[in-house]
Amino acid sequence: MSDLRININQALERIDSRQRTAQPWNDMHTEASESMSFQRGMARGMESMLSEASQVFILTDENVAPFWLPEVAYWLHCDSATDIVIKAGEQYKNLQTVQRIWKTLMKHHADRNALLINLGGGVITDLGGFAASTYKRGIKFINVPTTLLAMVDAAIGGKTGIDFGGAKNQLGTFAEAEEVRIKPVFLTTLPERELRSGLAEMLKYGFIADSKLLEINLENYQDFILRCDEIKREIVKQDPTEKGLRKILNFGHTIGHIIESHCLTTDYPLLHGETVALGICAALWISVQQCGLDEKVLQTFENQLPMLLSEAEIRLSDADIESILTYLVHDKKNKGDKPQFVLLEAVGKPVWDVDVKPEIVKQSLLYIINKVSRQ
Repeated sequence: MSDLRININQALERIDSRQRTAQPWNDMHTEASESMSFQRGMARGMESMLSEASQVFILTDENVAPFWLPEVAYWLHCDSATDIVIKAGEQYKNLQTVQRIWKTLMKHHADRNALLINLGGGVITDLGGFAASTYKRGIKFINVPTTLLAMVDAAIGGKTGIDFGGAKNQLGTFAEAEEVRIKPVFLTTLPERELRSGLAEMLKYGFIADSKLLEINLENYQDFILRCDEIKREIVKQDPTEKGLRKILNFGHTIGHIIESHCLTTDYPLLHGETVALGICAALWISVQQCGLDEKVLQTFENQLPMLLSEAEIRLSDADIESILTYLVHDKKNKGDKPQFVLLEAVGKPVWDVDVKPEIVKQSLLYIINKVSRQ
């Protein structure tokens, strides 16, 4: 992907130039400044929300801040906003970080009319949404996702959350952002590994809803961002609090989350989308065994795994399986101690709340670990 690296270098030059000349965002990024915006309720526009807010706070992380924090403050005409910059990484998506955000809001006497802008990837939008939805029983927040994964999944749909007790997203709320502003220009500075991670979430939509999305790759993915968002919003509209249909958005995540949780305890953590890719492979394998899914669907996806995982350092072996399985008890879809899986009868025909015997789950882990170890 030499072209991508060239684009990143060009983006950095443009950012440096804007900082030197004080030229506005859209003047510097005319070729990639188009944005997509999704608003809650009656559209009021971001400018209106900013002007009505008693105070504005921008939450971001130390990776995003050098690239985009000055740009976004300039773009939103809120140079007086209070910045909250946290450490980057899933390991900081915890209660301690939320407490720091709450304390900052309290230090600046933020009231219930304050506005929090979450500028970053899925960790930031999950974490920031949770902090905002619980501070003084809820203040307004806006999501400005900067990663592909957040643009097509984490930033939309009204789920917030943090990790707790070593398990993914154990504490959270259902709280809609007032607006989600998606600008593809952010992707010009996104590492290629993060792009591949986002592609896994996009492929998920292909399996559960639209087979055309199974054609995405590193060259055409931007053409499908809006379609992924449309699918998720339609599903969430029908089932906002995940009583039934919305569960299909967890396709690939039951196994993916437990692998992710396990890897976070090692020296080789994986990105969320990378573990989702592994989880999708496991879910497809189980679907072949249990739901009659055509094995060709699994084989086709396995051909995409090298592209999705090419920069991941996967250090999993059969000896890790028992440790990985200990996290299954914390899956949010469980009924009692029984995990409930989202599987496929065919592409575009997902089924949810499927009981899978522990031995089959274990076999699916053995299958994917052996599969990636041979690649």
